[in-house]
Amino acid sequence: MERQFTKEIESLRLGEGEVFHGEGILAVTKALLQSGVSYVGGYQGAPVSHLLDVMVQARDYMDELGVHVEACTSEASAAAMLGASINYPARGAVTWKSVVGTNVAADALSYLASAGVMGGALIVLGEDYGEGGVIAQERSHAFAMKSLMWLLDPRPNLATIADMVERGFELSEASSTPVMMELRIRACHVRGSFVARDNVAPKVSTRHRLDGPPKEFIYDRLAHPPAIFRQEKLKSEVRLPAARRFIAERRLNEVFDGPEASVGLVVQGGLYNNLVRALRLLGLADDFGRCRVPIYVLNVVYPLVPEEVAAFSRDKQAILVLEEGQPEFLEQEIAAILRRAELQTRLHGKDLLQMAGDYTAELMVRGIARFLERHAPQLDSSSGASWLRSIQATKEKAVALLGALPQRPPTFCVGCPERPVFSAMKLVARDIGRPHVAMDVGCHAFASFEPFSQGNTLLGYGMSLASAAGVTPMQEKRAVAVMGDGGFWHNGLLSGVASSLMNKGDGVLIVMKNGYASATGTQELISSPPEEARAAAAGTSAVHADRTIESTLAGMGVKWLRTVNNYDVGAMATTYREAMTTGARGLKVIVAEGECQLERQRRLKPLVSRDLSEGRRVVRVKYGVDEDTCTGDHSCIRLSGCPTLTVKDNPDPLRRDPVATVIEGCVGCGLCGENAHAAVLCPSFYRAEVVRNPTALEKTLSTLRSAMQKIFQ
Repeated sequence: MERQFTKEIESLRLGEGEVFHGEGILAVTKALLQSGVSYVGGYQGAPVSHLLDVMVQARDYMDELGVHVEACTSEASAAAMLGASINYPARGAVTWKSVVGTNVAADALSYLASAGVMGGALIVLGEDYGEGGVIAQERSHAFAMKSLMWLLDPRPNLATIADMVERGFELSEASSTPVMMELRIRACHVRGSFVARDNVAPKVSTRHRLDGPPKEFIYDRLAHPPAIFRQEKLKSEVRLPAARRFIAERRLNEVFDGPEASVGLVVQGGLYNNLVRALRLLGLADDFGRCRVPIYVLNVVYPLVPEEVAAFSRDKQAILVLEEGQPEFLEQEIAAILRRAELQTRLHGKDLLQMAGDYTAELMVRGIARFLERHAPQLDSSSGASWLRSIQATKEKAVALLGALPQRPPTFCVGCPERPVFSAMKLVARDIGRPHVAMDVGCHAFASFEPFSQGNTLLGYGMSLASAAGVTPMQEKRAVAVMGDGGFWHNGLLSGVASSLMNKGDGVLIVMKNGYASATGTQELISSPPEEARAAAAGTSAVHADRTIESTLAGMGVKWLRTVNNYDVGAMATTYREAMTTGARGLKVIVAEGECQLERQRRLKPLVSRDLSEGRRVVRVKYGVDEDTCTGDHSCIRLSGCPTLTVKDNPDPLRRDPVATVIEGCVGCGLCGENAHAAVLCPSFYRAEVVRNPTALEKTLSTLRSAMQKIFQ
């Protein structure tokens, strides 16, 4: 895994009255156990990866409670797990990164929402909207409305988040409907505490098993005609009113009163912290969050409760809706509620705030100030204007001092095994020209940035080969698709490989086989090397221990199949050139093999530390550049892009061009030297071995060499 959650696992055992400290997403994990959850599944993805990672690592404790935990191969398989709650009183929870994960799970979720549930079903979504997001900028709200599933958006406070998990299960059971809970990045990683309760061993579990299916077969629990027509009516006529009653009776939404009752603010729960900060900057709230303007916090953003909205708005001249993203779902629904209630309260939202993007404190300060100028001019919000002027002045000073700062796009880790593949592709492109390259979600998408600048499409996880299907028949060169082993198992095998074979495609697929789902935290895959293989391969890559990908491809009928060591740039370039120019028709697959360097370093560092502490001989490979040989052309840097390969001032006073150098942090992957060799660049790279705890013979030889060097110098 990306990290060990030893402390977090222990906090899952906290009981009644003890205080839980940690991050928001870990509070969700604890709350699931307090809710008596029977089973948990999901697919990893920031910012909710920790939920599943912790439960997988705490499998022994989960077994004690009888909770089944499953790391699913996709969001679709996770969503399908919730089918257990349709016929049985078993509470289930699944998690994934939304909105992309929800798209993958859409088929199962639509049928689940139609059939309804008996046991509580909770879907924890990592809402990745705004400038910090790394996915297509869409919202989960639309999906909740489409399928009539309820959507929670809890205030970023650990006590509220934990409480909403438990209330979410109750809401699901009270309305026989799956419940989604979205957590923004800030909510997932906000730190705090809450008073824990005892964990509840589920009534239906791996320790308390069912004796079989329901005694009576109920056809209406299948999302299948003609039952689906009745289920559609149940959604709006039975389940929706039941959900609204539960939300109102349990007061899941919150109202924070303020003395300025002529105006009010309606806010998504997840934006509450930013709103209070904005009001504090405007001089309308204190350090403890007490505000002068009433706030209606929507911890449940769908469905709204018309009676609550009307009650909050009735005595107010105007309200401002703070809703992140587009379109303005909440604003439109609130407008309809006010109109039906014949209330004349003025409604503002996107007209005073921006339509798309993050609702930062700065943006809220501007929007709320405009709102108050119109409808509460008696309130002094001048401190907000002063703050805005001060940050603008700070920005101008920074620009004056530093100038325009260069962009810093993300890049591969030091020693990443995927970088050599793109170096080889760049070398071959010099001879045969640049082909269409379909990229995929994952680390390899970094190749779209300099110095590689390769990538023409990016359409979803495991979708690269499928996205290239329409390109190859219309171009002289074969299109190239790149995907990781995580994407291969998630979606690429069926949507890409199977489709290409069925349609007799003639493209090239490069599978980055690094052994893990690396971009999401190095979770294990079906093709990850077994634990004993990793332990045995202490100083080498452990990926070669598994051939599941190759055997699967061969079994499906791939005839042109090659496995190449990533770090051998020459061999990679030769294989890639052959794939692009061969007369053989059909799909050509290159399995580029090299263990994720982060995972490899995590595996090696404890072993090296142990050997050093026990006085054993340890050898570290280090690469460097001969300053006298370096020409200053820097082609090596343009082919590599490694952060540890950079430039420094030329030590020769007669030469002005800076020379290349390898700085500390080098992991000894050898790419810089391999590139220089494959591209026939200057022979300035050298390989050195740094020996710690050397043998007596090595010490003697080192002393002799030093003496000889002094003599010749």
